[in-house]
Amino acid sequence: MRILMLGNSFTSANHLPSLLAELTGAEVVAHTRGGARLAEHLNPSSKMGARTLSALSQSHWDYVVLQEMSHGPLTSPARFLSSVGALCTKIRENGATAVLYATWAYRRGGAKLDAKGWEYDWMARGLSDAYRRAARQNHALLADVGQRFYQLCDHQNLYAADGVHPNQRGSRIAAEIIAAAILRRDEIDP
Repeated sequence: MRILMLGNSFTSANHLPSLLAELTGAEVVAHTRGGARLAEHLNPSSKMGARTLSALSQSHWDYVVLQEMSHGPLTSPARFLSSVGALCTKIRENGATAVLYATWAYRRGGAKLDAKGWEYDWMARGLSDAYRRAARQNHALLADVGQRFYQLCDHQNLYAADGVHPNQRGSRIAAEIIAAAILRRDEIDP
Protein backbone atom coordinates (compact mmCIF):
# COMPACT_ATOMS: atom_id res chain seq x y z
CA MET A 1 0.00 0.00 0.00
CA ARG A 2 1.22 3.53 -0.82
CA ILE A 3 -0.01 6.65 0.97
CA LEU A 4 0.71 10.27 0.05
CA MET A 5 0.13 12.86 2.79
CA LEU A 6 -0.46 16.50 1.77
CA GLY A 7 -0.48 19.09 4.52
CA ASN A 8 1.60 21.22 6.83
CA SER A 9 3.18 21.04 10.28
CA PHE A 10 0.13 19.22 11.71
CA THR A 11 0.94 16.42 9.24
CA SER A 12 4.69 16.35 9.84
CA ALA A 13 4.68 16.90 13.64
CA ASN A 14 6.17 14.15 15.79
CA HIS A 15 6.92 11.97 12.75
CA LEU A 16 3.23 11.39 11.98
CA PRO A 17 4.01 9.88 8.53
CA SER A 18 6.28 7.29 10.19
CA LEU A 19 3.60 6.50 12.78
CA LEU A 20 1.07 5.99 9.98
CA ALA A 21 3.50 3.71 8.13
CA GLU A 22 4.00 1.68 11.30
CA LEU A 23 0.25 1.27 11.85
CA THR A 24 -0.67 0.44 8.25
CA GLY A 25 2.44 -1.27 6.92
CA ALA A 26 2.29 1.17 4.01
CA GLU A 27 4.94 3.23 2.30
CA VAL A 28 4.09 6.78 3.36
CA VAL A 29 5.37 9.88 1.56
CA ALA A 30 4.65 13.35 2.95
CA HIS A 31 4.57 16.68 1.12
CA THR A 32 4.44 19.24 3.90
CA ARG A 33 5.53 22.77 4.71
CA GLY A 34 4.65 24.71 7.85
CA GLY A 35 1.60 26.88 7.22
CA ALA A 36 0.84 25.32 3.82
CA ARG A 37 -2.71 25.37 2.52
CA LEU A 38 -4.15 22.72 0.25
CA ALA A 39 -4.34 25.32 -2.54
CA GLU A 40 -0.54 25.38 -2.61
CA HIS A 41 -0.54 21.70 -3.63
CA LEU A 42 -2.50 22.68 -6.74
CA ASN A 43 -0.20 25.51 -7.82
CA PRO A 44 2.26 24.26 -10.45
CA SER A 45 4.32 27.45 -10.00
CA SER A 46 5.15 26.65 -6.37
CA LYS A 47 7.78 24.08 -5.39
CA MET A 48 5.21 22.17 -3.31
CA GLY A 49 2.57 22.29 -6.03
CA ALA A 50 4.92 21.12 -8.76
CA ARG A 51 6.05 18.24 -6.56
CA THR A 52 2.50 17.22 -5.60
CA LEU A 53 1.07 17.50 -9.11
CA SER A 54 3.95 15.42 -10.44
CA ALA A 55 3.41 12.78 -7.75
CA LEU A 56 -0.31 12.59 -8.53
CA SER A 57 0.23 12.29 -12.28
CA GLN A 58 3.34 10.08 -12.39
CA SER A 59 3.08 7.73 -9.39
CA HIS A 60 0.35 5.40 -8.18
CA TRP A 61 -1.09 5.92 -4.70
CA ASP A 62 -3.68 3.90 -2.85
CA TYR A 63 -4.63 6.74 -0.50
CA VAL A 64 -3.95 10.47 -0.42
CA VAL A 65 -4.42 12.20 2.93
CA LEU A 66 -5.40 15.89 2.81
CA GLN A 67 -4.92 18.31 5.72
CA GLU A 68 -5.74 22.01 5.42
CA MET A 69 -4.02 24.83 7.32
CA SER A 70 -5.35 24.82 10.90
CA HIS A 71 -8.01 27.52 10.61
CA GLY A 72 -8.43 27.50 6.81
CA PRO A 73 -11.80 25.69 6.79
CA LEU A 74 -13.17 28.48 9.04
CA THR A 75 -11.50 31.59 7.67
CA SER A 76 -11.56 30.61 3.97
CA PRO A 77 -14.33 28.02 3.62
CA ALA A 78 -14.90 28.48 -0.11
CA ARG A 79 -11.18 28.19 -0.84
CA PHE A 80 -10.99 25.09 1.38
CA LEU A 81 -13.90 23.36 -0.38
CA SER A 82 -12.58 24.33 -3.81
CA SER A 83 -9.08 23.00 -3.03
CA VAL A 84 -10.43 19.75 -1.60
CA GLY A 85 -12.65 19.31 -4.66
CA ALA A 86 -9.83 19.92 -7.15
CA LEU A 87 -7.43 17.63 -5.27
CA CYS A 88 -10.05 14.89 -4.95
CA THR A 89 -10.59 14.99 -8.71
CA LYS A 90 -6.85 14.51 -9.26
CA ILE A 91 -6.74 11.77 -6.62
CA ARG A 92 -9.57 9.84 -8.30
CA GLU A 93 -7.82 10.26 -11.67
CA ASN A 94 -4.79 8.64 -10.02
CA GLY A 95 -6.97 5.69 -8.95
CA ALA A 96 -6.52 6.55 -5.29
CA THR A 97 -8.91 7.25 -2.43
CA ALA A 98 -8.90 10.63 -0.67
CA VAL A 99 -8.81 10.75 3.12
CA LEU A 100 -9.56 14.05 4.85
CA TYR A 101 -7.48 14.52 8.00
CA ALA A 102 -9.82 16.74 10.00
CA THR A 103 -7.82 18.64 12.60
CA TRP A 104 -8.71 20.19 15.96
CA ALA A 105 -9.51 23.44 17.67
CA TYR A 106 -6.68 25.24 19.42
CA ARG A 107 -6.27 24.40 23.13
CA ARG A 108 -9.22 25.52 25.24
CA GLY A 109 -8.20 28.74 27.05
CA GLY A 110 -4.92 28.91 25.11
CA ALA A 111 -3.23 32.11 23.95
CA LYS A 112 -3.73 31.39 20.23
CA LEU A 113 -7.46 30.81 20.63
CA ASP A 114 -7.77 33.95 22.75
CA ALA A 115 -5.76 35.97 20.21
CA LYS A 116 -8.22 34.95 17.48
CA GLY A 117 -11.16 35.89 19.72
CA TRP A 118 -12.70 32.47 19.15
CA GLU A 119 -14.52 30.16 21.51
CA TYR A 120 -13.22 26.58 21.75
CA ASP A 121 -16.53 24.81 21.09
CA TRP A 122 -17.25 27.09 18.11
CA MET A 123 -13.87 26.32 16.51
CA ALA A 124 -14.15 22.57 17.17
CA ARG A 125 -17.69 22.37 15.77
CA GLY A 126 -16.86 24.55 12.76
CA LEU A 127 -13.82 22.48 11.76
CA SER A 128 -15.71 19.20 12.14
CA ASP A 129 -18.65 20.51 10.10
CA ALA A 130 -16.37 21.84 7.34
CA TYR A 131 -14.45 18.59 6.99
CA ARG A 132 -17.64 16.50 7.08
CA ARG A 133 -19.14 18.64 4.33
CA ALA A 134 -16.00 18.37 2.20
CA ALA A 135 -15.89 14.59 2.68
CA ARG A 136 -19.57 14.22 1.68
CA GLN A 137 -19.21 16.46 -1.37
CA ASN A 138 -16.16 14.57 -2.61
CA HIS A 139 -16.96 11.00 -1.54
CA ALA A 140 -13.78 11.01 0.56
CA LEU A 141 -13.00 9.08 3.71
CA LEU A 142 -13.03 11.16 6.88
CA ALA A 143 -10.48 10.79 9.67
CA ASP A 144 -12.06 13.13 12.21
CA VAL A 145 -9.09 13.60 14.52
CA GLY A 146 -10.53 16.91 15.72
CA GLN A 147 -13.61 15.15 17.11
CA ARG A 148 -11.38 12.78 19.11
CA PHE A 149 -9.35 15.73 20.44
CA TYR A 150 -12.65 17.33 21.48
CA GLN A 151 -13.66 14.18 23.38
CA LEU A 152 -10.30 13.82 25.14
CA CYS A 153 -8.95 17.36 25.58
CA ASP A 154 -10.32 17.90 29.10
CA HIS A 155 -8.82 14.61 30.31
CA GLN A 156 -5.55 14.26 28.39
CA ASN A 157 -2.88 16.69 27.26
CA LEU A 158 -2.80 16.39 23.47
CA TYR A 159 -1.17 19.73 22.63
CA ALA A 160 2.39 20.93 22.27
CA ALA A 161 3.43 23.93 24.37
CA ASP A 162 2.06 26.37 21.74
CA GLY A 163 -1.52 25.11 22.28
CA VAL A 164 -1.91 24.62 18.53
CA HIS A 165 0.24 21.71 17.38
CA PRO A 166 -0.12 18.16 18.69
CA ASN A 167 2.25 16.70 21.23
CA GLN A 168 3.52 13.12 20.76
CA ARG A 169 0.29 11.68 22.20
CA GLY A 170 -1.81 13.89 19.92
CA SER A 171 0.11 12.80 16.83
CA ARG A 172 -0.23 9.15 17.86
CA ILE A 173 -4.01 9.60 18.12
CA ALA A 174 -4.04 11.29 14.70
CA ALA A 175 -2.10 8.39 13.17
CA GLU A 176 -4.42 5.84 14.76
CA ILE A 177 -7.56 7.57 13.45
CA ILE A 178 -6.16 8.01 9.93
CA ALA A 179 -4.98 4.39 9.92
CA ALA A 180 -8.40 3.18 11.13
CA ALA A 181 -10.15 5.02 8.29
CA ILE A 182 -7.81 3.45 5.74
CA LEU A 183 -7.81 -0.05 7.18
CA ARG A 184 -11.60 -0.05 7.58
CA ARG A 185 -11.84 0.81 3.88
CA ASP A 186 -9.39 -1.94 2.97
CA GLU A 187 -11.48 -4.48 4.93
CA ILE A 188 -14.61 -3.45 3.03
CA ASP A 189 -12.99 -3.15 -0.40
CA PRO A 190 -9.81 -5.32 -0.51
